[in-house]
Amino acid sequence: MTTTATLVRDVQAVRVAPVPLGRVVRVELRKMFDTRSGFWLMASIVIFALLTMIGVVLFAPDEDLTFYTFAKALGFPMTLVLPMIAALSITGEWSQRTGLSTFTMVPDRSRVLLAKTISSVVVGVVAMFFALAVGVVGNLVGTAIAGTDLVWDVSAVEVFNIVLGSLLCLLTGTMLGMVFRSSAGALVAYLVLALVLPAIAGILSASEPGFVDIQPWVDANWARSFLFEGTPSAEQWAQIGVTTSFWLVLPALLGLRLVLRSEVK
Repeated sequence: MTTTATLVRDVQAVRVAPVPLGRVVRVELRKMFDTRSGFWLMASIVIFALLTMIGVVLFAPDEDLTFYTFAKALGFPMTLVLPMIAALSITGEWSQRTGLSTFTMVPDRSRVLLAKTISSVVVGVVAMFFALAVGVVGNLVGTAIAGTDLVWDVSAVEVFNIVLGSLLCLLTGTMLGMVFRSSAGALVAYLVLALVLPAIAGILSASEPGFVDIQPWVDANWARSFLFEGTPSAEQWAQIGVTTSFWLVLPALLGLRLVLRSEVK
């Protein structure tokens, strides 16, 4: 009996070190590429970037062949694809039924969510700089074909703003993944936020003149657009902060609570 009690105490005294966060991030990065949907979403970043560059070179007026034109055009597909990647990274644990093994190996779910968020941000930053590199190539090729002067009209601050705007879109996908924990539900919700709500806001601003003044304070897509159009003013930064808090931060806190408390089967 004494030996058994001693063994039990010894086992209880053993503290197993948690899996390092860096290792969890590497695993989550690999998982983002392992599935067929994940692979093609990653491939779509390259495909859309190249198609957008070719489209701008072929159809943009000669006077509009500037680096800003390419950067803005390339930012649009990124804001659509990157949130889907982030949402699928979260919802995969439920839709692919891998959550039980994942949360068994890393019981602290918040660490898993943090690793998924970090891996999504890493992919987003790499994708955005790849898109900007494609924009550089497009600017060189487009102006050479058109015979116009090279125009590098995007500063380092404006590049930062474009990347920040794209990351806010990406984190919206992360938030929706935590709230819905279903791939279909998260993707549909993002399409509603990205396409349906802006259309409704546009109708309201056209029919209700008073809505024009409050739209930047309640329309997250409208407020984020300031980041793609140069350097926002102080008021525009405030509008970005308000809409981000309401449409991203608060739902993300709700989603985090749901993930931490939900049953994993």
